[in-house]
Amino acid sequence: MDLLFSLVINGLMLGSLYAMVSVGLTLIFGITKVINFAHGEFMMIGMMLTYIITTYLGIHPYLTLVFVVPLLFLLGIVVQKYLIEPLKDSDEHIQIFATVGLSIAMINLVLMLAGSNNFNTPSSGLRETLGLGAATVLTGQVVIMLCSIFMVGGLHLFLTKTQMGRAIRATAQNRNAAQLMGINVSRINMVTFGIGIACVGIAAVLLSPLYPVNAQTGQSFVLIAFVIVVMGGLGSIAGAFYAALIIGLVDAFAGFYLGSSLKDVAVFGIFLLVLIFRPSGLFGNARKLAHVS
Repeated sequence: MDLLFSLVINGLMLGSLYAMVSVGLTLIFGITKVINFAHGEFMMIGMMLTYIITTYLGIHPYLTLVFVVPLLFLLGIVVQKYLIEPLKDSDEHIQIFATVGLSIAMINLVLMLAGSNNFNTPSSGLRETLGLGAATVLTGQVVIMLCSIFMVGGLHLFLTKTQMGRAIRATAQNRNAAQLMGINVSRINMVTFGIGIACVGIAAVLLSPLYPVNAQTGQSFVLIAFVIVVMGGLGSIAGAFYAALIIGLVDAFAGFYLGSSLKDVAVFGIFLLVLIFRPSGLFGNARKLAHVS
């Protein structure tokens, strides 16, 4: 029972991290209908900024949230306005190629400026272990889990209780009707893209003290993020959160019982089963931005 409890706790911790990376991705798709293949690279940029600010200003990594999140929010708006929006009337595969090209450009820009070295953000005590019953976790992992819950809850309140949130949901449900009601859909797309990138910026800051960053770091997370988004239901924030927890648990149990070399087989095996038996995802309709419950 101690082993089972330990695997469950570690799986939930891992799933919380996946949730923070995936929620922004599913929000962007749910509103803009853009599949952002550069999502992992935005996280990598956030982690690089966290490392630079923490190292050269000597502040706690979490304090960089006040710099990194607004910067990534603005970067998301710029990308949406000047890269995605001009392609809105093009075929979907053109937008996909644009985000793939952006991903490649961001990776090579970092390689040119910083090389392929790993950069370790000072941990500031976030690597200290905590005992949760039979499980041992890092302080930073507990923070990530709590923040992922607050992030999803905060997005739910924003989407349901604010005027901007209601406009975003209206755009997700019917873009043409939203325009007829006076909603500036282009502005909604920019704000949504910015929020989605800001969410992954929060994940980047919280992850930086626990995980080294290099130009390829984003690639380690973006594939599993896409699996979670599709598995949870395209555009479903709640679905992405629950699917991330499921994937985290599968990863933890498969890693222990099957070994690290086969755990991906279990993860993608479950993903394929979901696609076969419930193509729209586990938690809703791909056409709707689901409520968080």
